[in-house]
Amino acid sequence: MTDVGLNIGRFQPFHLGHLEVVKLILRKVDELIIVVGSAQYSHTKSNPFTVGERIRMIRESLKEAKINLDRVQITPITDVNVHGIWVHHISLYVGKIDTVFSNDPLTSQLFNEAGFRVDSIPFFKREVYSATEIRNRILTDQNWRELVPKSVSNIIDSIKGVERMMTLLHTDNPTI
Repeated sequence: MTDVGLNIGRFQPFHLGHLEVVKLILRKVDELIIVVGSAQYSHTKSNPFTVGERIRMIRESLKEAKINLDRVQITPITDVNVHGIWVHHISLYVGKIDTVFSNDPLTSQLFNEAGFRVDSIPFFKREVYSATEIRNRILTDQNWRELVPKSVSNIIDSIKGVERMMTLLHTDNPTI
């Protein structure tokens, strides 16, 4: 029987802290499902990358780290904005889950209430390895590349992600 773990994030962008979490979880489970949450959002200051770009960042980072992709499923899921059905919504997309790995209090509570085992995960240099910190560094022309796998840096360059974020800094309209 396969032990399946679940990890949820927006991954805006996927960074070295995320990669360390994936490695840690894969030492505990046979298979990992990575949920790319808020899949419907892109082209905003807090969600600059599309779900396809984020999935590509994750896949390429895992390949770069020589992680067996046969052990990882990456699933995009849109928000439902109703806490009472959120766990069921995720379960419909991912199937069997044995352990949810999360430090988010709401995620932990909702999965616990639904009967799932929830394990916390360590933060890896959280003050530095933070998607918010990376986005801020991009916008202030500071070194952000040191915080992401080389493959993520290459993807951001290939999609002109820095230019996109600079444009969004001046044009982001959250009401659209």
